[in-house]
Amino acid sequence: MKTLTTTQELAAFCEQAAAHPYVTVDTEFLRERTYYSKLCLVQLAYPSDSEDSAVLVDPLVEGLSLDPLLDLFRNPNVVKVFHAARQDLEIFWVESGVFPTPLFDTQVAAMVCGFGEQAGYETLVRKICKQGLDKTSRFTDWTRRPLTQAQQTYALADVTYLRQIYEYLAAELAKTGRSHWVAEELQILTNPATYDIQPEEAWKRVKTRTNSGKFLAVVKELAQFRETHAQTNNVPRNRVIKDDALVELASTKPRTISDLGGSRLLLREARKGVIAEGILAAVQRGIDCPPEKHPKFDKSREKLQVNPALADLLRVLLKSKTESAGVAAKLIAPSSDLDQIAAGERNVPALSGWRYEVFGEDALRLCDGKIALAAKGQTVKVVTL
Repeated sequence: MKTLTTTQELAAFCEQAAAHPYVTVDTEFLRERTYYSKLCLVQLAYPSDSEDSAVLVDPLVEGLSLDPLLDLFRNPNVVKVFHAARQDLEIFWVESGVFPTPLFDTQVAAMVCGFGEQAGYETLVRKICKQGLDKTSRFTDWTRRPLTQAQQTYALADVTYLRQIYEYLAAELAKTGRSHWVAEELQILTNPATYDIQPEEAWKRVKTRTNSGKFLAVVKELAQFRETHAQTNNVPRNRVIKDDALVELASTKPRTISDLGGSRLLLREARKGVIAEGILAAVQRGIDCPPEKHPKFDKSREKLQVNPALADLLRVLLKSKTESAGVAAKLIAPSSDLDQIAAGERNVPALSGWRYEVFGEDALRLCDGKIALAAKGQTVKVVTL
């Protein structure tokens, strides 16, 4: 197996790849000690039986530029194939401002083709390629050099089998006329907003037991400080303040360094220096926040008058539709969406695009009393009224 360590080698490989209809891509990265993922390895392969058709690219080598790969990502004539692409795409978007297009995600395609919810790569290799994978190198340290033979073999397998998986799934989608279903899903993955984390919105991810405006004002300021500090210093947010400590601080509202010393949950490093000063300033901003500017959770769902019987019928309908279509139920509509539909909401993903074709149209007809559900043997039938 070949590892590319120069820009010239990478450019030559990308030029060869550009002559093929697709290229498979994967990455290995490290994120345990940083806010942003550190790219440690790129795996590439194009359709061929040649040993040179699959390579490893070492981005940690000094002087190597990924520009040739980014040019390949921009090439509209070559499909870029990933499995569970979100984290890979985030790396390239954050570091280079580039999304690979056109894009194909085999995990999304597998859900559409009846392989269940969030089918893992190992599952697809076993079911489609009829091969097993050695996953022992999955959680190794990818920053260490030289890479072991086991690491290289594991990494390369993530793009070599992917070729067969892609060709199988693409053929299935073409046969069933569902290619546009996958295309709709991938629009989310190539939307910059998917990866744009705004510090002022970070408080919404913190789980709390109270919706008090005064309390949430402090939570919001602390979460914003934590996110900004983590981004600026490229450290994991939980190494600044963990969630449970953040909630504790919002409750106790410390005013001095001495007060921070009384915290049960705050990390030792956060009781002094820049982080401690940031915490105290954030708490004070939250305390000083006027009532009219207090953050509020979206209570619209709490006010929904859900018809429980209708919600149950929608669940039966969804199960029937997904079984007959061979599509993962979670991909069409989570339970929260079904409750919203049962409460009269219509601005729900399950009621638009390809989901409307599979489920949404009959869901609305069920809500309007135009169809009923009947059991026939082991199946549920839709009966027009």
